[in-house]
Amino acid sequence: MVAHLVRLKLTLLRNGLRRSPWQVVGLVVAALYGLFAIVIVVAAMAATSVQVPDIRGLVTVLVGSVLVLGWWVVPLVSFGVDATVDPARFATFTIPRRSLLVGLAIGGVIGIPGIVTAVTALALTGVWWQDLDVVLVALPCGLLGLATCIVGSRATTSAFSNLMGRRRVRELTAAAALIPLILAGPLLSRVSMSGGMPSKEALGQVARVLGWTPLGAAWAVPWEVADGHWAGAAARFGIAVGTLVVLAMVWARALAHALVNPVHESTSTRNRGLGWFGRLPATPLGAVTARTLTYWVRDPRYALAIAIVPLLPVLMLVFGGGSKLLFLGPTAAFLMGWGISSDVAYDGSAFWTHLAAPVTGLTDRLGRVLGASALAVPVVATYAIGSALVTGRPEVVPALLGVSFGVLLTAFGGASIVSALVVFPVQQPGENPFQTRQGASMMAVTSQLLGWGAVLALSAPEAALAFLAITQHEVGVGWAALVVGVLLGGLLLVVGLRVGGRVLERTGTDLLRRILSFA
Repeated sequence: MVAHLVRLKLTLLRNGLRRSPWQVVGLVVAALYGLFAIVIVVAAMAATSVQVPDIRGLVTVLVGSVLVLGWWVVPLVSFGVDATVDPARFATFTIPRRSLLVGLAIGGVIGIPGIVTAVTALALTGVWWQDLDVVLVALPCGLLGLATCIVGSRATTSAFSNLMGRRRVRELTAAAALIPLILAGPLLSRVSMSGGMPSKEALGQVARVLGWTPLGAAWAVPWEVADGHWAGAAARFGIAVGTLVVLAMVWARALAHALVNPVHESTSTRNRGLGWFGRLPATPLGAVTARTLTYWVRDPRYALAIAIVPLLPVLMLVFGGGSKLLFLGPTAAFLMGWGISSDVAYDGSAFWTHLAAPVTGLTDRLGRVLGASALAVPVVATYAIGSALVTGRPEVVPALLGVSFGVLLTAFGGASIVSALVVFPVQQPGENPFQTRQGASMMAVTSQLLGWGAVLALSAPEAALAFLAITQHEVGVGWAALVVGVLLGGLLLVVGLRVGGRVLERTGTDLLRRILSFA
C-alpha cells in the first residue's frame, strides 16, 4: 500500500505536467531554483567542514533548526502547495492508518522542496567527514532530522486544519507571516552594513540552546559526540526521537479525525445587504465598479498583491532614512496601479457574466480602474504629500504629486491592456492567497516584466522633471512635473482603456476558455 501511494503521487505529478507546457516550464524553473539552493548549501557545508576554528556543530544546529522550523510553519500559511495526494480523498477507502501515514510521509519527500531538504540533511551529515565515528552517528541523525521535518509538517497542518479552514483565520495568519518575511531581508542588510552582526560566542549560545529543543536536538547529537559528551548526545537523541514519536501520534490522531470529519470552509449567514451594488448607480459601469470595490475590500488575493504598500515607510527608512521617503508616492502608485493586471484571471469562471451581460470592453476596463482608484488615489496622495512634509521639503509636493499620479495613471492604462491579453493560473476564490498554481510561473513573469518595463519607460518624462525639481530645488520645474504627469498619465490611461477595451471584446471568449482550462 505504501508503494502504491508513492506511485500514485508520481503518476499525478506526471499527468499534471502533460496538461500544459507551462507546467513543464514551471517545474524546470523550480528545479533550477532547487539545484541552485543545493549547490549553495553543499558548497557552504564543504567550506564549513574545514574551517578553523571548528564551527561545524554551530552551523549544523542553526541551519537544521531553521530547516525544521520552516517545514513546521510555512505549510500553515501555504495550504495547497503540495495537494497532489490530499488525505481527505482517502476517506472512503479502507486503508490502514499506519500504511497511509508512511505512504504520505514518503510522498512528502517527492518533489522539489523534499529533495532539496533531503540533500541539505545529507550535506549537514557530510560536514563531519573527517571523523568517521561522528559520521556513523550523524547519518541516522540526519534521517531523523529529515523525518522530523516531513512528519512535523504533516502534524501541524493536520492538527490546525479545522482552525485554518476558517477563511478569516487563514488570511490573518498569512498576513502576520508576510510582515516578518518582507522585513527580514532589509533588516538583515541594515544590520550587516552597520557592522552589528552577532558574535560567534552569541551564535554558539543560541545553538546550544536550540540543541536542547525539538528543532535542533537531532542536529546537535553529532556535535556532542565530536566533543566527547556521550551523555549529552544520548539526551539530545532521546529528545529528537521523542519529538518524532509525539509528532507522529499527533498526525495520526488528527488524520483519523479529518478522515471522519472533513474540513469545510465556514461561511457567514449574516445579511450584508447589497453593499457597493446598493450605493452605486444601477448601470453597467456602476455594476463593474461595485464588483471591483467588493474585490478590493473582501478578496485577500487583492490585498496580497499590495500587501507591501503599508510597509513601504518602514522599508524606506531601513534602506536609507529620510531622503528615501520621497520614493513612497511613486512606488505605491506603481504597485497599486499595476494591481489590476490580474483582474480577469482573478474573476475565474465568473468572467462569463461580463461576456453575457451588455457590458462593452471600455466599460469593463473603466469600471475596474474606478474601483481600484477609490483606494489608490488617497493612499498615493497621502504618501506623496506626507513624505515631502516629513522630510522637511514642502516645496517638492507638486513634483511628487506629478510623478506619483503620472505613474499611477500610466500603470492603470498598461494593466488594462495586459489583463485583456494574458491570463494565467491564479488562486481561486477562497483559496489561500499564498498558494502558487502550477503553470503560472513563466507566463506570469513574462507578461509582468514586459508590462513593468513599458510603464516605467512611459513614465520617464514626469520622473525626469520631478528628479530635477527635487535635486535642483526648482519649484517651477516641480509644477511642470505635476502638469506633465497628470496630462501625460491621463492620455496614456485613455489609450490603455480604449485599446484594452477593444482587445477584451475581441479576446473575451478565448480568455474565458483559457481560464476554464486552468480549473
